[in-house]
Amino acid sequence: MTDPIAITRNGHRTWLKWHRGRRKASDPVFTGARILEAMRLGASVEVDLVVTADKGMAVLHDMALDRETTGHGPVAATSDATIRTLHLRGNDGAPIPDKVMLLDDLCALMAKGKVHPDALLQLDYKEDETVLDSKAIAKFAAATGPVAGNIIISSGSAPALKLLTAAVPGMRSGYDASDGERFKAALAGGTLQTFVDDAVAALDGTDLIYLYWEIVTRSADAGFDIVEAFHRHGKRIDAWTIREASAEMKPHVEHLLELRVDQITTDDPEGLIALMG
Repeated sequence: MTDPIAITRNGHRTWLKWHRGRRKASDPVFTGARILEAMRLGASVEVDLVVTADKGMAVLHDMALDRETTGHGPVAATSDATIRTLHLRGNDGAPIPDKVMLLDDLCALMAKGKVHPDALLQLDYKEDETVLDSKAIAKFAAATGPVAGNIIISSGSAPALKLLTAAVPGMRSGYDASDGERFKAALAGGTLQTFVDDAVAALDGTDLIYLYWEIVTRSADAGFDIVEAFHRHGKRIDAWTIREASAEMKPHVEHLLELRVDQITTDDPEGLIALMG
């Protein structure tokens, strides 16, 4: 089977990003083995970060522990030591052998794992700049610094990205411009170019712009190629998130490929490769 890394259409390569470290839909999220597998293959992979009581960063999506782990209560009220004792939960909610990682643990795994030079780990910071004190920023820099060449930090908070990238020389950044209300207003008012320009202006030096996939296709349906508009600014586009590789989603994915998005975030990279051929 072809490794689920990218799809090429008409000479353009679109990367497939392993959303929350999943190679296929049945995988549990955020397991070290799958993340390291992706990075050894040279894939793009995404994990989420939430700040702990000790100002470390847990590799989790939710602000509370209950759904994703065997723990309870807010991540922000839980120590790093306690976080490390918790087990992840599978898709059925049952605990699995894999334990919750902190960012330190994941970066150490990468450093030992001989990752592919083209592999890119997206750290999606789920909070805003208000919880990033000097301790949190220092811990982030210490963890990511040795492997920064294979990392991109993303967020919907431009101030948070500025703080984190400033702490790590050479750290790439990606900005999530998927403000639904702002997009709807731009679509209705015929000001999609302004929507693009504002997103670019929000953060200097951004490598990737993340857009909810329907923003890309709805813009095209309205006669505006939002991917090309961002490309003119030198920005690459990640369209998120294709949850399932289904017959219903196939024409939408084909549309994204035709529009030459640079990356597609998906919970089922393996299934998407099989679906698209």
